[in-house]
Amino acid sequence: MTEKNLKDIEVVTATVMHLKYVDQVNDEIDIASKERGTGIARRTYDYIANKMLEGKAVIALDGDKFAGFCYLESWGHNRFVANSGLIVAKAYRGIGLATEIKKKIFSLSRTKFPDAKIFGLTTGLAVMKINHMLGYRPVTFSELTDDDEFWKGCQSCVNYDILQRTGRSKCLCTGMLFDPKWENKNAGTDAGMSSENQGTKHKRASLLDVIQKLKPKNGNSEIKESKFNILMTIFSKK
Repeated sequence: MTEKNLKDIEVVTATVMHLKYVDQVNDEIDIASKERGTGIARRTYDYIANKMLEGKAVIALDGDKFAGFCYLESWGHNRFVANSGLIVAKAYRGIGLATEIKKKIFSLSRTKFPDAKIFGLTTGLAVMKINHMLGYRPVTFSELTDDDEFWKGCQSCVNYDILQRTGRSKCLCTGMLFDPKWENKNAGTDAGMSSENQGTKHKRASLLDVIQKLKPKNGNSEIKESKFNILMTIFSKK
């Protein structure tokens, strides 16, 4: 198989021109969910199509070949935005395409909902690293949207029973959040600091936040190792 090159792939906001890829998008979501053993369920044709028609999705194409996809959803009267359904076709994995898709959907989210908090739930180390690079911080579930419609989406996950048992306060996923207010706060607090020092300060503050907020309690052994090992890996390599 010919090696894929990231330079040959275009990541764009999906439009009516891309409706022909809807079934392929859904097929790839199915494949990814089965591979991970967790994740979102297959969406309807209309659901994915509407995301494209509303300008709330990005698609990656190698010429006319499908390579990847992601869409955004707004919750809590547009106070929260989630970037969902991130998939990369198998032939295009390992070349940095997921990062490019995340950057594009993140930018699109900020353009459409500039004051919204952007959040996500994930068990994937790669996604956590990308989120961290974009400015997300690990948070407890209480800092995410309380919109019941969002949490209903977790029902298709094999770990949903954990979420129920913990009163929707924790699961094997890690909650990550970007708040646009942080940028303004950092700009005022860190004026005059070098960008390197700002990054160091942010990283240390984030790590302390993780330790304090996500410290496992007795009886949470299902969550402890997977969550803490992944988070420590992210912070120790930056």
